[in-house]
Amino acid sequence: MRICFVSRRFFPAISGMSIYAINLLRQLVAAGHDVTMISQYYGDPARARVYGGGPPPPVSGVRVVGLEALGEQDGGDFERDIDAMVEAIAHDHAVNPFDMLHAQYGYPTGWATMIAARRLGLPCVVSIQGGDGHWVGSCCETHRLAMVRVLDHAGALLIGGNSFAGEVHDRLRTPLDRFTIVPGAVDTDHFTPASKAAPEGPVRLLYHGRVDRRKGVLDFLQALPEVHGDWHATISGIGPDVDSAQALATELGLTDRVTFSGYADYDAVPELYRAHDVFVSPTYAEGFSNTILEAMACGLAVVSCHAVGVVDCVRDNENGLLTDPGDVPALAASLTSVITDTSLRRRLATAALEECRRVYSWDAVGQQIVGIYRDLRNQPQAAFDTDLPITPCRFRSEPHLL
Repeated sequence: MRICFVSRRFFPAISGMSIYAINLLRQLVAAGHDVTMISQYYGDPARARVYGGGPPPPVSGVRVVGLEALGEQDGGDFERDIDAMVEAIAHDHAVNPFDMLHAQYGYPTGWATMIAARRLGLPCVVSIQGGDGHWVGSCCETHRLAMVRVLDHAGALLIGGNSFAGEVHDRLRTPLDRFTIVPGAVDTDHFTPASKAAPEGPVRLLYHGRVDRRKGVLDFLQALPEVHGDWHATISGIGPDVDSAQALATELGLTDRVTFSGYADYDAVPELYRAHDVFVSPTYAEGFSNTILEAMACGLAVVSCHAVGVVDCVRDNENGLLTDPGDVPALAASLTSVITDTSLRRRLATAALEECRRVYSWDAVGQQIVGIYRDLRNQPQAAFDTDLPITPCRFRSEPHLL
């Protein structure tokens, strides 16, 4: 098949969407498909600081097309960028026709891809990602209608887990049978445990991902002064709350025990995990956490939250420790337990690693997605209303948070 994959964020952007995309692209190429990726990116340095920016890099075997999000950078004009995506898809289709369109994220990429699919008579698959369920559509009527129409009319909807599907259903009333559960996955050949035993010294805690209060990074810092035992913490990544996190670490007197390591290239991330003992993700909600799976595959114990997108893969005191999102004292107690109890830390890490290797393989997930393509191949996108009212939206002033 000739497949067009439309991504909202790809490397050098720091996002779970980038990781999802690169692994899926590699699986499609390995299966012999002809793949084009059209990806938005930030060229504006101020916005690139939040997620990373610049044109997407080459991917072996994939035609990569970068579209700078000019409208988004100019006052949150998502509609301008939607038009650009539709035209880019149509242009490539005219040169060498696609069999399948697959969008990552319901809005704006899913909406744009569905419009293109309808125009070109092609089937359309949409992967629903974290922000789609957690806040897109709660911000304004424009985005609510767009999301509802994507959820109602896309040829297939892929979503990471039952908890996330339930959240989307509760908020936007999408019937649960509209979703196909395609769990998160990890490259277990790339993400592997350390070959040597951990060195003597402090237990090494790692937060890696977008530095964003919605991911619980500020809660992590707030908890650390109450954590007992010998530990050192690393906060890896960039995001909207880097400055706030650094200021909080200073205010709490943590500068000698917390390191901010900044941007981490994806190929270097496995070694980053292997240099630590415990992965800390006190997130408020996920679509499905790629970083948790990566940490599990690298043999780390996981401390996270009873949150959407986490509870599908982590079970408290079985393959990780879970607290309620925002419960800083409970987070401090869990961290103290996993730091001071070596046998607990090892038991959790071993269970997580075994499950990750058994359940969350990209080989199996890639085959599942290709099967969905085959089932949908001769079913062009159904008609839907493409007119949307343009209403005020909080994300137009901070579009990078969408």
